[in-house]
Amino acid sequence: MIKFYYNLAPNPTKVALCLEEMGLPYELHPVDTRKGEQHAPAFLAINPNAKVPAIVDGDATVFDSNAILLYLADKTGQFLPAKTDAERGQLLSWLMFIASGIGPYSGQCVHFRNFAPEPKEYAVNRYVFEAKRHWGIIEAQLGKHSYMLGETYTVVDMALWGWARLLPFVLGLDGYAGYPNIGRFVAAVNARPAATRALALKDKHSFKAEMDEAAKLVMFPHLAANVA
Repeated sequence: MIKFYYNLAPNPTKVALCLEEMGLPYELHPVDTRKGEQHAPAFLAINPNAKVPAIVDGDATVFDSNAILLYLADKTGQFLPAKTDAERGQLLSWLMFIASGIGPYSGQCVHFRNFAPEPKEYAVNRYVFEAKRHWGIIEAQLGKHSYMLGETYTVVDMALWGWARLLPFVLGLDGYAGYPNIGRFVAAVNARPAATRALALKDKHSFKAEMDEAAKLVMFPHLAANVA
């Protein structure tokens, strides 16, 4: 059975969606990052980058959410586009775009808008601008198709959904103002039974909710140097 190391952040949530969509049995291993559990030696042996999610599938250990989605899709043959070079190229391109663009810029946008100490005007402007630019590319793509690769729902859509469902929070929007195609996409994925089950994982374990000083120091270790 797959061991799934998770919390309630966007990246673990998209892996939860994938596991549920594929009907794969898994056991939950919560990692409370606000308590610093990602830095425990046992978890670092699984993911030396001290990030969730990660999975252990028999002899295979996979970390990084997008790597996990691709691993599971290749393993099961599910939620992939047609087996052509053109379709594979699109799959890899959009999956890596989400991995290297949507996730990092959205995450930094949230960090600087909501958690970083002052002064932060330059950083906020940079990351809001870049997040909007990346999401604008997604909005345009979903304006042409129901899903990211066309009319077929794939693991690329699962990767996107993890962050897209939180886009109003990321950018400080009123709903999906200015991003109607993304709003339509999120509603469609949210309506899937697997998404309901993935979101229900929040009731399985109690994670620390407070972003107190102790949580900030374990989640943003560079702050510890400033404190010292």
